Amino acid sequence: MIPQDLRYTASHEWVRIDGDDAIVGITHFAQQQLGDLTFVETPAVGTRLAPGQEAGTVESVKAASEIYCPVAGEVVAVNTELETSPEIVNRDPYGAGWLFRVRLTAPPEGLMDSAAYTAHIAGQGH
Repeated sequence: MIPQDLRYTASHEWVRIDGDDAIVGITHFAQQQLGDLTFVETPAVGTRLAPGQEAGTVESVKAASEIYCPVAGEVVAVNTELETSPEIVNRDPYGAGWLFRVRLTAPPEGLMDSAAYTAHIAGQGH
């Protein structure tokens, strides 16, 4: 359930490093906690983000939650499919439900591997 090729944040974002780019999404755990997503707000292309900076919002029938950028970079693409179909994140959080792509401006730091993230969510009583 937790892909081993990704890196994770304590705030439940995942990142897939792809050369000089990083693809960002929210984890299965995060979308499961939120329930059925009704709205996804992503950052605008061209936005420069620092690690931990708020980058958008996901809203569900239960709650709204901020999305934080796990790496330093400039947004080069967003998943426009989510504008009309936010439920894609619920169906495929690690694939078609990606949120945005950034061009890295610094090496990623402080991210968890799958084992550390598994321990992190287990520590939250889940």
